[in-house]
Amino acid sequence: MDKRDWNEEDPEEEHFAGSLDTPLRSDAFDLTDDQKIDGIAYHFREIMTLLGLDLDDDSLKGTPRRVAKMYVKEIFDGLNPENRPVARLFENKYGYRQMLVERDITLYSSCEHHFVPIIGKAHVAYIPNEHVIGLSKLNRIVQYYGRRPQVQERLTRQIAQELRDVLKSENVAVLIEADHLCVMSRGVNDVSSSTITSEYSGLFEQDVYRLEFLQAIRSPK
Repeated sequence: MDKRDWNEEDPEEEHFAGSLDTPLRSDAFDLTDDQKIDGIAYHFREIMTLLGLDLDDDSLKGTPRRVAKMYVKEIFDGLNPENRPVARLFENKYGYRQMLVERDITLYSSCEHHFVPIIGKAHVAYIPNEHVIGLSKLNRIVQYYGRRPQVQERLTRQIAQELRDVLKSENVAVLIEADHLCVMSRGVNDVSSSTITSEYSGLFEQDVYRLEFLQAIRSPK
C-alpha cells in the first residue's frame, strides 16, 4: 500500500484539456456492447468486493450489471460514433441571416479524472447561410459529446467543431456553465464555484456579435 499522505494533492489533479479528440484506443470498438457490459460488471463487482460490500445482499447484488449497462448504454454512449446524431439541414427559405441562439440546453457529462458528474447548461448560437439545422439537433449534439468522459474545455470545442462541420460555417458560438462534482463532493469540497468555458469562431470573434450572444443568453425569459 502506498504510504504517502492521501491529503496530498494528486499529480493527476493538474487540469489538462489535451487534444480535441477524446482519447480512445485503436481497439475501442472491437467488443460488442454486451461484451463490454459483461466485462464492466465483472470488474465493478471486484471493486465492490474490495470495498467490503456484501454482494449477496438483495440491494447490492444487481448493482454491478446496473452500473455496467448505465456506462455503456447511457452516460458513456457518446463514445460510440454509431450514436452520433444525424443533423438534418433545411434550406434557409426565409433568408434568415441573423443570430440563432439555443440557450439553457441541459448538460450531463462525467469528469474523466474521477468519473463523477458534470452538471450544467450549454448555450449555442450560429448565423445561418444557405441552411438551418433542426433545433432539437442542437440539443442532441450537446448531449452526444457530453456522454463520454470529458474535460469541459474539450467538450466545448467538440460541440463547436461539430456545428461548424455540419453547418459548413465558421459563425458558431458555444458557452458552457457547469458544476463539477469532483470539486463539489471531494477534494476542496467547494459547492459555490462553477466553471465557464467558451468557443467563438467566424463573426463571433467580433465584439459586436459576441456581446449580442452573451446578452441573449443572460436576458430574462
